[in-house]
Amino acid sequence: MKDTTIDYALRATWQAVAKMYNEEAGKQDSTMATGFTLLSIDPEKGSPSTALGPKMGMEGTSLSRTLKSMEEKGLITRKPNPNDGRGVLICLTEFGKEKREYSKEVVLKFNDTIRKNVKESDLEGFFKVIGVVNEFISEKKIYTDNVSTN
Repeated sequence: MKDTTIDYALRATWQAVAKMYNEEAGKQDSTMATGFTLLSIDPEKGSPSTALGPKMGMEGTSLSRTLKSMEEKGLITRKPNPNDGRGVLICLTEFGKEKREYSKEVVLKFNDTIRKNVKESDLEGFFKVIGVVNEFISEKKIYTDNVSTN
């Protein structure tokens, strides 16, 4: 295990989490992408369609496909954005709100299970490392000559 690279551990773990979420979502004839989208939409006011992609880190074409599927399943509706005449709000239907609650329960159960089985100090260390990884990536500090390797 000491030869495993950080990126391999991140990728393998995320793939395992995604598979687990997709298996759970499949029980409800859904997908992880749909569940994630349901959780990203404001359940009361709806969310501007242009804000969802960046919020979720999803490409426009993938998001469009997901939203189209969700609309066909009756999970969302599209309404004109009263604050932006050109924009559209993505709103949850009552059915969408029910499925959102299911998605929320799935995510909370995963988090609760991990938190019950990992020491708080280990979780703090995990989040600290993830924070550094994200900071180095977002500030483009990895592939430069100015990176500290300590």
